[in-house]
Amino acid sequence: MSKLQRGKLKIFMGYAAGVGKTYKMLEEAHVLKAQGIDIVIGYFEPHGREETIAKVVGLEVMPRKQIQYRGTNLEEMDTGAILARHPQICLVDEFPHTNVPGSERTKRWEDVMALLDAGSDVHTTMNIQHLESLNDEVRHITGITVRETVPDWIVQQADEVVVVDLTPRALLHRLERGVVYSPEQAQVALENFFREPSLAALRELALREAAHEVGQRITSRGPASPEGAVEPQLKSPQKILCLPDR
Repeated sequence: MSKLQRGKLKIFMGYAAGVGKTYKMLEEAHVLKAQGIDIVIGYFEPHGREETIAKVVGLEVMPRKQIQYRGTNLEEMDTGAILARHPQICLVDEFPHTNVPGSERTKRWEDVMALLDAGSDVHTTMNIQHLESLNDEVRHITGITVRETVPDWIVQQADEVVVVDLTPRALLHRLERGVVYSPEQAQVALENFFREPSLAALRELALREAAHEVGQRITSRGPASPEGAVEPQLKSPQKILCLPDR
């Protein structure tokens, strides 16, 4: 029996909620499905965003697992069911999420690792402030300590990272129109995390990290072969800057 080939990880990364990461991931999923790829949604967090929710229509959605915690019924991604289903590609929203206590794994990124080990490709979403090594810098920019983080080595080993970009002014306009949060939530966000200087700094941080990763992958390539080809010694994920036009 041939050894199981590990799945590939693709991360859609932004600098704040509402830039269009999940929308872009779902948009691409429809293209892949039209090409005959077996693709499912393992976990999707709608946040009440109608345009994004509409993108789920036509895609297979795996039922969530019900977990009782302190007398409350909570929902998590059913990793076991996805492993049994074994799709070619699984979409997993909110990569840095911490699972409900009592779950088989503590973090959602650990569930993703299990899916990759089983041979399924995973497309997932996260914001730059959840990258572990940037925790102190993000706290300095925003005044907020991000509790849920993803280890740097996971992002560094991803096969592809798509940076979904949007100007802070356009994001704030989207927030004001109620596209990102409800009016009450939007007002709280505007008074805290969603201040334009903070968003601009986070955006710069995301673009800087993308450029840094590209440079790291280029310099980590080995010497040219006798034929003049360059042999990569490490994974060289593709970094793409996407400008949502919605």
